Amino acid sequence: MDWDNDPDWPWRTAAEDSPDELLDLWNGAVERSRQRLADALDGGGPGMLLPPVNGDVGSLRRMLIDLVEEYARHVGHADLIRESVDGLVGEDPPAGFPSPGAGVR
Repeated sequence: MDWDNDPDWPWRTAAEDSPDELLDLWNGAVERSRQRLADALDGGGPGMLLPPVNGDVGSLRRMLIDLVEEYARHVGHADLIRESVDGLVGEDPPAGFPSPGAGVR
């Protein structure tokens, strides 16, 4: 991505994509992530060290903790937005709502 010539790309890249296309992209990312995690666990386990990023070295375990924390933060933000739109509160999705990552439409 040429960020210098198109710095707003992340804000408009999916603007024309249908919900089905976006769900397919997300499900594909989930599948790739699960496979990469399985490969990493088979190749060294959660204590394995990862290649340095900006000079910092971390373990697979630490990366997974960071990912869970970040994902939870975004899910919480999305839940607040959803509550403001549909007025429903709580943890249970509406009846018939597809299970995330299951590839169900």
